[in-house]
Amino acid sequence: MDTLILASASPRRAQLLKAAGIGFEARPSDVDESPRAGESPDTYVKRLALEKADAVAGENPGRLVLGADTTVVVDDRILAKAEDPAEARAMLRMLAGRAHQVLTGVALVGPGISAVDVATTTVEFAPMTSEDIDQYVATDEWRDKAGAYAVQGRAGRFVTRLEGSYTNVVGLPVSLVYHLLMRYPEGRGAVRSQP
Repeated sequence: MDTLILASASPRRAQLLKAAGIGFEARPSDVDESPRAGESPDTYVKRLALEKADAVAGENPGRLVLGADTTVVVDDRILAKAEDPAEARAMLRMLAGRAHQVLTGVALVGPGISAVDVATTTVEFAPMTSEDIDQYVATDEWRDKAGAYAVQGRAGRFVTRLEGSYTNVVGLPVSLVYHLLMRYPEGRGAVRSQP
């Protein structure tokens, strides 16, 4: 059995961990992802990452659990997942032709372990016409994505600059996860479990 539990159903996070040679099993958590009044984006993603990890750890005593939450921030406004095409278009209009930040909170929880950190990446989009936005939204790639886009997909053609962790924008800052895991013997076991 793998040492690490990923508290997520995200196929992107699973793919990134596998590619990095980190052994895990996925067990999604079910937490309310609504921001709290006055909550900063940094505090928001760290809180959710920890709540997700804690929820799964409570059901799996003695196991090491990794939780994560990603959001897009523009003008200090949190852009979580769009609910419908109209909201996706509105988000993309906000991002077009300017820079924004992608934040991912990462939490590692287990026996005697409760660590949380955040990675920030700056992403700049080229200007986008209404037609560009409509065509992108029609692909449905925006669904279940913070900020209504997937950098690893068709939205990549709009990215003119990326400063920081690319995998963070995909949904999991692999370098940060690796360094958190390496701080603990249980975490090092998850890294070693892959050939």
